[in-house]
Amino acid sequence: AARDGKVQALDPGNGRNRWQIDLKVDLSAGPGAGEGLVAVGSPAGILFALDAATGQQRWKVQAGGEILAPPLVAAERVVVRLVDGRMRAFATADGKEVWMAEDQVPRLSLRGTSAPAQAGDAVIAGFDSGKVMAVGLASGDLLWQAQVSSARGRTELERLADVDAAVRVAGDDVFAVGYQGRVVMLARESGQIWWGRDLSSYRGLAVDSDTIYVTTADSSVVALRRRDGTPVWTQDAMLRRSLTAPVLVGDTLVVGDFEGYVHWLDAATGQMLARGKTGSGRMSNAPVVAGDLLLLQSDSGDIQAWRARARAAG
Repeated sequence: AARDGKVQALDPGNGRNRWQIDLKVDLSAGPGAGEGLVAVGSPAGILFALDAATGQQRWKVQAGGEILAPPLVAAERVVVRLVDGRMRAFATADGKEVWMAEDQVPRLSLRGTSAPAQAGDAVIAGFDSGKVMAVGLASGDLLWQAQVSSARGRTELERLADVDAAVRVAGDDVFAVGYQGRVVMLARESGQIWWGRDLSSYRGLAVDSDTIYVTTADSSVVALRRRDGTPVWTQDAMLRRSLTAPVLVGDTLVVGDFEGYVHWLDAATGQMLARGKTGSGRMSNAPVVAGDLLLLQSDSGDIQAWRARARAAG
């Protein structure tokens, strides 16, 4: 999806256009895809649902607030987080509102919202108050909430504690991180915090079977042991390069930066392995893994597919 309202579907293998539609409004969120739909949102709060096969508009609805994070499409619901602290669900069939959940927004907060994530029959998202909330996908009933980051300090800037990065669900565990707060592991069913470690991030994290990887607010990349949060390694060679959230590609970790460079790290050690220049300017969105391809979209709208060569043994 592009800022100017164009939404395009590409063949991941060769980049050829499958369909394109111009919604003729500015877009600020998306795409979220699932169940035959593609959902995108606008700064004016308009939520569009498009047919994933053809791009034809199925419906649009006024969600009532600015949409900055990709919608979640799952279980016959399109769920969006709005900047005013509300999370709303609409029926995939016709766009009618099914439920709404909300949390109080502090007077000052970061510009951004946590994308909703599915966890079984629940949807989980972070909020500007530093909370993570789980609600039923079907009903919107509150299942649990947990305080990940707490406001501290005397000034409003010091008290920023937003959970803007998307939470990650891995089996029975949920991982979340807040700005000027903590990275935590929570129980998916109850929201109980199993461990927490001081860390500041609004970028995001990635998880594998043993480790979680976090891009911090100052653009360090940190690896922590999944079961207890013990530090494994820190890579700070890219400080203040406005890194994206990390993504895992096999046994490597990949991040993009504000100059359009893509950096590959050894997931086990944090060692820098390689970097390449996209030539297309700043990357704000994390790369997307599709099979053996790494898909990159720059802020200027260029889309590229990369394939990393296998490392030589030894």
